[in-house]
Amino acid sequence: MDTIDAKLLRDMFIAGADALEQKKEYVNDLNVFPVPDGDTGTNMTMTIQSAVKEVKDLKSMSMTDLCKAISSGSLRGARGNSGVILSQLLRGFTRCVREYDYIDTNICAEAFERAVETAYKAVMKPKEGTILTVAKAGSDMATYLADSDIDPTTYFETVISHMRDVLSKTPDMLEVLKEAGVVDSGGEGLLVILEGAAELLAERMPKPEGAKAPDISGLKKNTAPKKREQPKKSVAPKKQERRVYAPARSKADISTADIRFGYCTEFIIELEREFDSRNEEELKIFLEAIGDSIVVVADDEIIKVHVHTNMPGIALTKALTYGALSRIKIDNMREEHNEILANEDTASKTSTEPSDEEEPQDEVSEDNKDSEDDNDTGDKKDGVKARKPAGFITVSVGKGLSEIFAGLGADVIIEGGQTMNPSTEDMLNAIDGINADVIYIMPNNSNIILAAEQAAALTEDKSIVVIPSKSIPQGIMALINYMPNRTPEENRNVMTEEMANVKSAAVTYSIRDTVIKGRKIMQGDIMGICDSEILNVGAQVMSTTVELIDRMVDRDTELVTLYYGSDTTEDEANLIADKVMEAHPDIEVEVHYGGQPVYYYYISVE
Repeated sequence: MDTIDAKLLRDMFIAGADALEQKKEYVNDLNVFPVPDGDTGTNMTMTIQSAVKEVKDLKSMSMTDLCKAISSGSLRGARGNSGVILSQLLRGFTRCVREYDYIDTNICAEAFERAVETAYKAVMKPKEGTILTVAKAGSDMATYLADSDIDPTTYFETVISHMRDVLSKTPDMLEVLKEAGVVDSGGEGLLVILEGAAELLAERMPKPEGAKAPDISGLKKNTAPKKREQPKKSVAPKKQERRVYAPARSKADISTADIRFGYCTEFIIELEREFDSRNEEELKIFLEAIGDSIVVVADDEIIKVHVHTNMPGIALTKALTYGALSRIKIDNMREEHNEILANEDTASKTSTEPSDEEEPQDEVSEDNKDSEDDNDTGDKKDGVKARKPAGFITVSVGKGLSEIFAGLGADVIIEGGQTMNPSTEDMLNAIDGINADVIYIMPNNSNIILAAEQAAALTEDKSIVVIPSKSIPQGIMALINYMPNRTPEENRNVMTEEMANVKSAAVTYSIRDTVIKGRKIMQGDIMGICDSEILNVGAQVMSTTVELIDRMVDRDTELVTLYYGSDTTEDEANLIADKVMEAHPDIEVEVHYGGQPVYYYYISVE
């Protein structure tokens, strides 16, 4: 039977990515909401092209190297919910096939199953009728055909045909798709990739003469044959990520004299030789002999190490026997402990007003990074930044909104939001740029939350708290409600609860004709959107905005805040504020410059 090697798989992957690049606007047009956002096709394209870049940079070609590049590139480059799910599908697929030198249909079935399993786990509340459903259909057919004696091209064509059949039924699974007259955009994007890959496979590996489509009638009866075992390649199997924990007491609960091991030492070993279970046990025993609070995370090519010790140099010397070191961090815990006690003593004598660490920053870094002058990410001692107890990352779009977030204490402001969803790598770079024990992320968009959570999962040396803010007003409310005297868990709960008390809305224009919940919307119409629902549609920005606010306020409303964008004016915003206060004299209205593109207004109702 014909098989697929690393070189052919690489070419298929690039062909699939190129196909999506060519059809991304078509995929974008399938989005239900007719808003000019960074849509599904754009997000999936940028995600997979991030992986393509790593693949093209490979200096050697093996299945292991290829799979690592695809997985790493897509994980770090993932944008939007569809991009994150795509990256998880690729991650699961590559985790399976990296164990083999060649892939046949049985291995493909195993990889499809692993891909779907990984993607479903990444989504807190999986919804059927989406890209996940289409991927699951592919896995079902791939498994059903796994033990069939058919050529790879016919195999992939049959799998893809079944997936497209299921995609055509997604409008029956989600009412919003049926009403808009479209299939799921994420599922279409996935199929475009697979069809591009299959087309190249057919060119390189044509069907044998007389090849027939397989009988798939038994699939609906759940009679898929059991997969046979396949020999793996002659290398050591992939090491599962392993963690060893020896928890230490909280620094705030002990005295300085009780700190037996004074230096918190963290580093990454870039492996230069084989690191098996015996080596891992040897390293753990060595670290236990010189310290405590040991965490060892072993993966394919790196080892992440954390240890409290009085001999950090000895720990580093031992680590060098396994490979090169990076991300070395050594903190004097006795000094940190004294600072914690001093801060707690100060906090007990003062009110809960923000401390100097949370004072507003002067301006936002243009490169979204901390610098010596802008958005300082740590207090300085003798020219060296000390580690902060907490840091803040927020996603913003527009100069005015970024200045507001900076004024509230955000350390790093990632430009993105609605029109361009930031990637997981953008989040990771922001995390790396903040010298803090705990970092809070406010995504401020429902389509960015998964990328933030993925970045949190990929971060080992800091505690990351993702506050699931779905809008700019929610992010502002969350940041306002952070208090330094609370634990991270307490802050997470309070910040999340408080932002839920804010009604968020936006005013923008429709980019195409559509029907949503029985409402006909024409291209160019002005739409008032509140909490992901189109509340009203009009012909003019001002009247539509006033009507939207009227529909949002109730007897408990005290404050309405307008953030006007780059395509409107302060004068118009003030006129809207006057009309709202005239209609609702008991309600206060504030107007702020947001500077956001695409959206005429962001609105907060409290």
